[in-house]
Amino acid sequence: MNGAQALIESLKREGVTHIFGYAGATICPAVDALKDTPSIGYTLVRTEQNAGHMASGYGRVSGKVGVCMVTSGPGATNLITGIATAYMDSIPMVAITGQVPSHLLGRDIFQEVDITGAVAPFSKHSYLVKNSNDIPRVVREAFHIASTGRPGPVLIDIPIDVQEQTLKHFDWPETVNIRGYKPSVKGNDLQIRRVVEAIAKARQPIICAGGGVWLADAQAELLKLAEDTGIPVVKTMMGISLMPTRHPLNMGMIGAHGNHCANKALAKSDLLIMVGTRAADRAIVQPAEIQRRMATIHIDVDPAEIGKNMQAAVPLVGDVKVILRQILALSPTPPDCAQWRAQLADYRKAELSRQFPSRSGSVFPGTVMRRLGDKLEDDAVVCADVGQNQIFTCKYLPQKHGRLLTSGGLGTMGYALPAGVGAKVAQPDRQTVVICGDGSFQMAMNELAAVKCAGMDLKILLFRNNTLGLVHQIQSRAPYHGPFGVDLDGSPDFETIAAAYGIPCVTVCEEENLDDSINRFLAEKGPCLMICQVHPDVATTD
Repeated sequence: MNGAQALIESLKREGVTHIFGYAGATICPAVDALKDTPSIGYTLVRTEQNAGHMASGYGRVSGKVGVCMVTSGPGATNLITGIATAYMDSIPMVAITGQVPSHLLGRDIFQEVDITGAVAPFSKHSYLVKNSNDIPRVVREAFHIASTGRPGPVLIDIPIDVQEQTLKHFDWPETVNIRGYKPSVKGNDLQIRRVVEAIAKARQPIICAGGGVWLADAQAELLKLAEDTGIPVVKTMMGISLMPTRHPLNMGMIGAHGNHCANKALAKSDLLIMVGTRAADRAIVQPAEIQRRMATIHIDVDPAEIGKNMQAAVPLVGDVKVILRQILALSPTPPDCAQWRAQLADYRKAELSRQFPSRSGSVFPGTVMRRLGDKLEDDAVVCADVGQNQIFTCKYLPQKHGRLLTSGGLGTMGYALPAGVGAKVAQPDRQTVVICGDGSFQMAMNELAAVKCAGMDLKILLFRNNTLGLVHQIQSRAPYHGPFGVDLDGSPDFETIAAAYGIPCVTVCEEENLDDSINRFLAEKGPCLMICQVHPDVATTD
């Protein structure tokens, strides 16, 4: 057995069933071993960055570690954005890169880059393998690190000669014991009791839930805590689909681009319980003011996040699922907050029933989101890109019991389509819809080839306004002097692009045709593109 075969065998033992990649000279031994392993599927991406995004979508929907594999040099550097995107959103991923022969490292030969050094600031860990006998251990450790504690991407860089080197023996470690890496799981009992006491005393409490709840698979525990105590819930962008929109305790998304009701709740609360969120600037615009005005409880698996953006009166480090169960085990006394809930319910009712503006010759994105969401299946996966389309989706798409995926940390344009591919590979029978703008779509539309090749039933909704909408919106206000460098003149005819890939297309320019267009779009067997014409002056504040 050589190193490449040991790599693929190790991936099999980790339960890997699919890899997203792009082959090149220095990864050819591993690809050759993969060819003889029918139990592991393979998707050929059209650019390496999207291998990372596909692995991200796969990992987020499946709950497993996503795997991507590319060659050295530009293959590895192209993957960097995919790794950084996964890191900022704490997505479990193992990225495998080929490398030039180990005896030539540091000589700047053809397609050599120090990829372990390059990704050090935004990867959870990285390995440069120098001996093929180490491969089983390295793979075992990489998956353990990627999926435990605060999840994140781990890089394994393997020189081609190490892939070709014969192992003395294949030694698979049954357990992992890494000195210095012991993530906290159980919350401190004293702090748990302090949380329960704080809940009982509060009169205007809120729970702020983030992506960490998804990562810990703690949706049920979060919902039970909210329902048992009657505490209203607001979400960060990464936690937006944790509760159905129509749940009486769901107050929407907080933040600079959030819902009015959620931000009102945050501003007027007397107890903020942050669960699996890092309190970043897009979610909590003025953390010092929030900290001054109310008591805060911060539950997170990463101790580095507690106190980084906002000091917590009661910090709790550990696995979110475990800690929520510890709190529930003490049967916290529901706070006297009926009046508070009623006040927020009035805000929420007005928000959910608001009428959107309309303009002839175009559709309003909020209207599209509301009508699309009503027609989606109960457990649909929706992948939103970055820009105005992301904000409209998060604010106005009705959530049921599905999943919303987006790049909330790094804010990577071009994320949605490859993430949708990854999600569809993970769960082929689950309805999956991609939402993007004409700017972000052009960063990833080459992956229509991967969609077509696999015959995926993937639906892609494209907002076409011929501009980089969110930047256009920002530049239209002081202190700037008008939009510049954002017009997407020269964009292709997207209907023709879809036809070139053999993908049907539906175009809608009037809201009176919207329902019929959405019905046709969703009913299409296999992939379909729906283009919604949007006026370039539309803003997320409209």
